[in-house]
Amino acid sequence: MHDSRLTTNNYLCTMFQSYDVIVVGAGHAGCEAAVAAAKMGSKVLLATMNMQTIAQMSCNPAMGGVAKGQIVREIDAMGGYSGIVSDKSMIQFRMLNKSKGPAMWSPRTQNDRMLFHLVWREMLENTSNIDFWQDMVSELIVEKGKVCGIKTGMGLEIRGKAVVLTNGTFLNGIIHIGEKQFGGGRAGEKSSKGITEQLVSFGFESGRMKTGTPPRVDGRSLDYSKMEVQNGDDDVVGFSYTKTEKPKEQRCCWITYTNDKVHETLKTGFEKSPMFQGRIQGLGPRYCPSIEDKINRFADKDRHQIFVEPEGWNTVEIYVNGFSTSLPEDVQYKALTQIPGFENVKMFRPGYAIEYDYFPPMQLNLALETKLIKNLFFAGQINGTTGYEEAASQGMMAGMNAHLAINEQEPLILKRSEAYIGVLIDDLVNKGTDEPYRMFTSRAEFRILLRQDNADIRLTELSNKVGFAEQERVERVQEKNKATAEIIQFIKEFSIEPTEIDAYLEQKGTTSLIHKMKLEKIITRPQIDLLDLIENIPSVKAHLGKYEREFLEQAEICVKYDGYFDKEQEHVAKMEKLEHYKLKPDFDYASIPSLSIEAKQKLAKMKPLSIGQASRISGVSPADISVLMVYLGR
Repeated sequence: MHDSRLTTNNYLCTMFQSYDVIVVGAGHAGCEAAVAAAKMGSKVLLATMNMQTIAQMSCNPAMGGVAKGQIVREIDAMGGYSGIVSDKSMIQFRMLNKSKGPAMWSPRTQNDRMLFHLVWREMLENTSNIDFWQDMVSELIVEKGKVCGIKTGMGLEIRGKAVVLTNGTFLNGIIHIGEKQFGGGRAGEKSSKGITEQLVSFGFESGRMKTGTPPRVDGRSLDYSKMEVQNGDDDVVGFSYTKTEKPKEQRCCWITYTNDKVHETLKTGFEKSPMFQGRIQGLGPRYCPSIEDKINRFADKDRHQIFVEPEGWNTVEIYVNGFSTSLPEDVQYKALTQIPGFENVKMFRPGYAIEYDYFPPMQLNLALETKLIKNLFFAGQINGTTGYEEAASQGMMAGMNAHLAINEQEPLILKRSEAYIGVLIDDLVNKGTDEPYRMFTSRAEFRILLRQDNADIRLTELSNKVGFAEQERVERVQEKNKATAEIIQFIKEFSIEPTEIDAYLEQKGTTSLIHKMKLEKIITRPQIDLLDLIENIPSVKAHLGKYEREFLEQAEICVKYDGYFDKEQEHVAKMEKLEHYKLKPDFDYASIPSLSIEAKQKLAKMKPLSIGQASRISGVSPADISVLMVYLGR
């Protein structure tokens, strides 16, 4: 007698071949993970609960910002897609912190939310080796300590050599609005169940975190005359080092402020606040607090900034940045109407908080592979981070390392001196986090070297060697290096007459020349900008006018900050000496009596691969490191 189940299984076997890498979740981390593994040659399945929300910007329709912009540029330099997608979908570009040194310059785009998703989906569909499947993943298939595939909500088994989990806020997600709470990974979407419970049964530790989002409103109901206009930059640099076309025009944003009336109205909802009443157990992001948290923590401030940001080219929907809240919707609405320009506001949807599972990242190694299960990788908010950029970078590294792992190649681990991505992963794995981790420039000890302008120089060739970044990108970096060297040589050798430049120097408020002077000496003056100099001094323009803006800026930064780079490189060299002192994963720390008890416990748990990594583990003191060095005979 014919068994229909057998036939069904045969069909499914045909439909689902055995994949090299299965990526669970198609947010920013999942998309970059799929792209990385696929471009390196792995056959990839991208499993998502909803094909219509691939690369959804769940919160702010923007990419980049302080330190985050550097991460997007690093992703692009390595061959990821986030920079290209952001450039193609931007409605406004700004380079933040231009008044400070280049280590602080941070690109940021305001994006069209719908277009961002569409561009990402198109690019994924045009990437060879990626298949898609719409279903909830409820379970992992684990055999002999190694992940071997997934089980879906529909009961299907799909085999794979490696799995990358990028479930974000969907893991047992609960949405809070005032006293109301309901399950969901995003408003209008269901949460994911089963994986947390299974991983805990394997011995993983899980925790809860919280994030939130502000209300969205009807832009037609706002009075922009009461707000400050915030335009984009005239010069749109963008994120990608490729020749991605930038928009010819931009949309403006606006700034307004809360006031005492707004704060008093919000306080009336505190008794129903899920955060203040203890219904939310997870900690929220320290540097992106809710509006109720802000007025509670900063009671001395009589106003808070509100950024009024369009959601796209062809929509009236507005994102009220700075007004994240989980208070009852009637309180949200009343408070909004008391903000200048919002008196007649119409709300599209209220803000909410979402609480979700995460797995403390000290359970991972530096490749983002779990220590308990081989070939299982975690990336994004599952690791306790917050932000599209942080998630995307982890996804890319997890996808790359998943491919390398199943091909029995050494993982690619970026150093803290090589990339913000290296800082991010090193912090997570060695220090862990009990609150949503966000990247800042202050987290990087080598930020003078880790600038947004040189991410391609730092990372493209490295990525190309493991088969990710395309050869065309390498050739572009070589062109940049060659041009930069030529410009620097000219700047150092060319002398300029006082008669040609004195009027310009006087205009800039800097000392005129007494005699002929090398261009290098003039450019190092803080008042002087090389691009402006080229436009105003004919002899300089004659020699440098042919070079691209990107190459000129790179050369100028190198000339102006040369001494700082040397000092930072010395610091890097000192730190890297510690990385050369290798430790075996099975090293018996308990046998060293002089180590502190905490150090023994932490080192045994973390299994660092070098003295350098050991020194960055929370709870391991400089004295403990000295003991280890003596023990190793160093």
